[in-house]
Amino acid sequence: MIKGIILPLTEKDIKSLKTGDNVLLSGTLYVARDAAHRKMIDALDRGEPLPFDIKGQTIYYMGPSPAPPGKVIGAAGPTTSVRMDAYTPKLLAKGLKGMIGKGVRSPEVKDAVKKYKAVYFAAVGGAGALISKTIIKSKVVAYPDLGPEAVLRLEVKDFPATVINDIFGGDLYIEGKKKYSLAQ
Repeated sequence: MIKGIILPLTEKDIKSLKTGDNVLLSGTLYVARDAAHRKMIDALDRGEPLPFDIKGQTIYYMGPSPAPPGKVIGAAGPTTSVRMDAYTPKLLAKGLKGMIGKGVRSPEVKDAVKKYKAVYFAAVGGAGALISKTIIKSKVVAYPDLGPEAVLRLEVKDFPATVINDIFGGDLYIEGKKKYSLAQ
């Protein structure tokens, strides 16, 4: 079964999501990668506000490509999440509730996901052209000087993702290996 989720995430949504759930996300999400995360953490360290209200929001770690004529965005595939791990617990503490990327997360991030009641989703790597079809609007909202690493606000409809880490300590990458291990 695929769950339809309207963003921003609610506490009820987060409690209902379990490792392995497939979802279709619709609503607003933000794009931020390494350089934008660094700038956001630097702003917090200086006591400055973030460039958008992070409470309840979802950040997509996306590697965008330029929009072809007549399109909202080019390919919009996920980038490796571990590069944001040094910054993630602090953003979760400020109210971030969802992250989308690819690959495993550090033990510190998984602990923070449980502590701050958030969720980590994976999007399918290599499917950036297909994922881009779920993006209705795209707008730069912060750090335009970062070019392709600027913070974007996206409006999405039926963006496909899978729950990897949930508030219960589940980890699909670990559970999947156990499930399909020949050494059972």
